[in-house]
Amino acid sequence: MTPPGHILLLLLLPAAAAQMSTGSCSGCGPLSPHLLASLVAADAVMSLIIVGVVLVCARPRPGRRLNHENDKIYINMPGRG
Repeated sequence: MTPPGHILLLLLLPAAAAQMSTGSCSGCGPLSPHLLASLVAADAVMSLIIVGVVLVCARPRPGRRLNHENDKIYINMPGRG
């Protein structure tokens, strides 16, 4: 569970953002379409790499077989067997 201080911080964040002036970024211009397209393409490539790594790590390996004897649960209960 989140501590109460973090919830208060999240509730006060919009008020703090409203107090910031819009001209605080001096010299920032609009993004060029070429740069924006490059950022979107890089994001797509990184997402595909992450998905590929997850799929490779999550696939079942042929050398690892399930041993059904290891699946048994032994409970120490006298009189039951």
